[in-house]
Amino acid sequence: MTGFPALTLLTGLDYASALVFALTGALAASRSQLDIVGFIFMACLTAVGGGTIRDIILNREVFWVADPVVLAVASAAAITMFFTAHLLESRYRALLWFDAFALAVAVPAGVAVALAEGQGWPIVLVMGMITGCLGGLMRDVVGNEVPLVLKQGELYVSCAFAGALGAVLAGLAGLSTPTALILCAGLVFTLRAGSIAFGWRLPVYRSEPPRPGAPKR
Repeated sequence: MTGFPALTLLTGLDYASALVFALTGALAASRSQLDIVGFIFMACLTAVGGGTIRDIILNREVFWVADPVVLAVASAAAITMFFTAHLLESRYRALLWFDAFALAVAVPAGVAVALAEGQGWPIVLVMGMITGCLGGLMRDVVGNEVPLVLKQGELYVSCAFAGALGAVLAGLAGLSTPTALILCAGLVFTLRAGSIAFGWRLPVYRSEPPRPGAPKR
C-alpha cells in the first residue's frame, strides 16, 4: 500500500473502537443487571479484547498498556451507561447498532496496525477480523449470551472479512491507505447494518433427514 498514515490515525482508531465497544459491554452489563463495577469490567473487556489479542500475536506492545487512557475512556463510557441505559427503548437493539459501529471502526484499526507492522495480506485479513470480532465474543460469552458471531447465518465475521479484504484489494489497486481504511469501514458497516435492518443472512448448513435404512452421516 502506498504510504502509511501518521500514528495519530492508529491511536484514533483504537480509541474510537474502544469507546463504542465499551458502550456495548456496558449495555450487556445492564441486561444482566450488574453493579457499577461489573459495568466497568464488561466495558473494558469488550473495549480492549480484540486489540489485545491482535497485539500479542503481532508481538507488539499491547495498545492499552502503552496508553492506559484507553481504559479510562472505556470506564467513563461504562459509568455513563450505568446511569442512562434505562432511558433506551430497547437496550438489545441499541447494543446491536453500537456493536455495528464498533465493528466498522475496529476492523480498520486491525488492518492499519498489521500494515504498520509490515505484514502481508493474509495477516492483514486475520488481524482485521480478530480486532473486530474477539471483544464482542468475549462480552457475549462472559454475559452468558449466544455470541453474535455464532448466530445462525448472521453477517458478522463475514462483514469483518469483507471489509479487511476490501482494504487489501484497494491497496493493491494503488489507493492510499486512508482511502482503503475508509472503504473497509464502509463495507463492514453496510453489510452489518443490512443484517440488522433487513435480515441479510448467509445460508446455513441443513442436514437432510436420514432415509429409512440409510447409514447415518
